Amino acid sequence: MKIYPIPAFGDNYLWLAAAGDRALVVDPGDAAPVRAALDKHSLRLDTILITHHHADHTGGVGELKRLTGARVYGPDDGRIEHIDQVVREGDRIALPWLDAPFAVLEVPGHTRSHIAYVARDRLFCGDTLFAGGCGRLFEGTPEQMWHALSRLASLPLHTRVYCAHEYTEANLRFALAVEPDNQALLARTRRVARQRAAGEPTVPSALADELATNPFLRVREPEVIRAAQAHAGRPLNTPVEVFAALRAWKNDF
Repeated sequence: MKIYPIPAFGDNYLWLAAAGDRALVVDPGDAAPVRAALDKHSLRLDTILITHHHADHTGGVGELKRLTGARVYGPDDGRIEHIDQVVREGDRIALPWLDAPFAVLEVPGHTRSHIAYVARDRLFCGDTLFAGGCGRLFEGTPEQMWHALSRLASLPLHTRVYCAHEYTEANLRFALAVEPDNQALLARTRRVARQRAAGEPTVPSALADELATNPFLRVREPEVIRAAQAHAGRPLNTPVEVFAALRAWKNDF
């Protein structure tokens, strides 16, 4: 399976996965760049996977389905149009032209119905986990988001994280405010700066790197706890409390 990033809207990535002459796309918020990528790589669209209802993840679905006949999979959410098959926790999407099925994980937090897809060592997580960060809590609770992130963090260390936005530099600036002495984070920040200066995507990232540098996955680390407590101005007694304090801090960072 070859995977191509399709830039859209300035900082989105729509992910195109292909084998042979067939392809699927994850979260096509805009049809035009998807159509251009299909033409460029001589591919025909077979499948569309949706993680959540936001327009920058769904805006191109109707046009692509009409033009290609692609089958659309997505969460149980009436706000999403054009879904052919609702998928839930534990479902598996087996496509005969791909060598690995997509397992569905329910990861509410960013939105109440957010899902993620895992195919072997490839995680398509929408706006739940970002390189160096995590999504805002528009509809879910800190408990839900922490549980969702914990599930993703338990995947194999070599898992590649295909998130939906190029937010890495800003996320790492916040991470450095939390853990200024984290040597892995400092090295990653330098690497990401070089990538962006060269016009390269910083994603996918490796889950091992996220565990070493992403503060939202490191809420049990003493330095992260101390920083979150200092910013919140109160003791934080559980991982969920630390996570909630970090997320509130990041919202205003």
